[in-house]
This record gives sequence, C-alpha cells and structure tokens, in this order.
Amino acid sequence: MVKQSILIKLRDARLFNFRLTLIYNQNPPIMNTIKKQFIIASLVITGALTLGSCARQVTRVNSDAQIDISGRWNDTDSRLAAEELTDQILTGNWITDFMQANGGNKPVIIVGLVRNKSHEHIEAETFILDIEKALIKRQTARIVSGGKMREELRAERADQQTNSAASTVKKFGLETGADFMLQGSINSIVDAHKKQKVTFYQIDLELTNLQTNEKVWIGDKKIKKFVKN
Repeated sequence: MVKQSILIKLRDARLFNFRLTLIYNQNPPIMNTIKKQFIIASLVITGALTLGSCARQVTRVNSDAQIDISGRWNDTDSRLAAEELTDQILTGNWITDFMQANGGNKPVIIVGLVRNKSHEHIEAETFILDIEKALIKRQTARIVSGGKMREELRAERADQQTNSAASTVKKFGLETGADFMLQGSINSIVDAHKKQKVTFYQIDLELTNLQTNEKVWIGDKKIKKFVKN
C-alpha cells in the first residue's frame, strides 16, 4: 500500500514537470512569470517563518526571583544588600545605648544620600527605598522622610495654610526630628579579559548622630560577580 502511494506521487510529479515543460515551450514569457511568482512566494513564506521563530517571549515571574541576565547591578542586589545592611544596623550596640539613655524610646532615622560612585548607572533612590522598607519592617527604629519627599510634604503643608479648612490644617514646626542620619556610597571594581569579567561591588553605609556628629555605626556589604560570555 505504501509502495503504491509513493509510485502515485512520483507519477504526479513527472506529470507536473511535463506540463510545465509544455507551457515553457509554447510560451516562455508565461513560464518566466510563473518562476518569478514562485520565488516571491517562497521568500515571503521564509520571512514569515523567520519572524515567527524570533518573536519575543515574555514570562511573568515571582518578584523575588533571582535572575541575572547581563551581570550588572539589579533589583536582587539592591534588595539583598538593603536587608543585610539593615540587620547590621539594628543589631549594633548604638541602638541599645540610645534607648537606655532615652527612656526606651526608639531612635528616629532619616536616610540621606547614597552616592553612586560605581561604573554603572545605578538608581540610588531604589536602594534608599529598599533600606527604608527594611528598617520599617523591623519596627526597631522610626523613619522620617527626607530629600524630595520631605520638600513635597512641606509644600503640601504650606498649601493647606490658605486652601484647607482651619480644623484640618497641619501646623508648621511639628515635624519629628531625626536623631540619626544614614548615608553612604556604592563603589565598584571591574576586572575583565576577553570574554570573562569579574565585577566587585561594595556598599558602605554610615550612621551619624545629628546632635553630636558622632559616627555610631559603620557597615558594608560586598557583592562579587563572575560573568563568562
């Protein structure tokens, strides 16, 4: 049965070639047109298949998943560094000393600038927010807003003085003052040769008493990545 089917297909192919030969002998221009149309159709089909095979695929993953594509600083580095440094901050002796000297009150911290001194473009604001989030999560210290967020809050308070009902206006001069400021920097060192690269990141943070300018805590987090192409 299979052999018979193959023979039928061979016969049909020979018949098709014979008909094309007759058309070409009778009218060569028509045959050339058919050839051109066949080539164009083949190119269109090939192009469509190529585009289909290269189509971008997007898959949603867990936001905590550790995914490294380029080897550069990413959200995982920011989150893990913030959590580890926060653990270091809140287990230091400074916090016990402060609470003992202030009737058990929690210290108030403002997160200042974390300067990016690395070779990459790193959004320091994301790292600062990760630090604030980790500190608030522990509930061991109180956090107040700083920088542009504080400016926006003060602008809103100023606007309330003339545009809000008197019973709802928030007064000036009642902000909670910070006891300590957290500041730091992100540095990097790159060692590369041919298709291999090692990138070293160091995040340094310092906690300073705003009243006395005394540094009560200094810590760091190191991250090292090996990239091979």
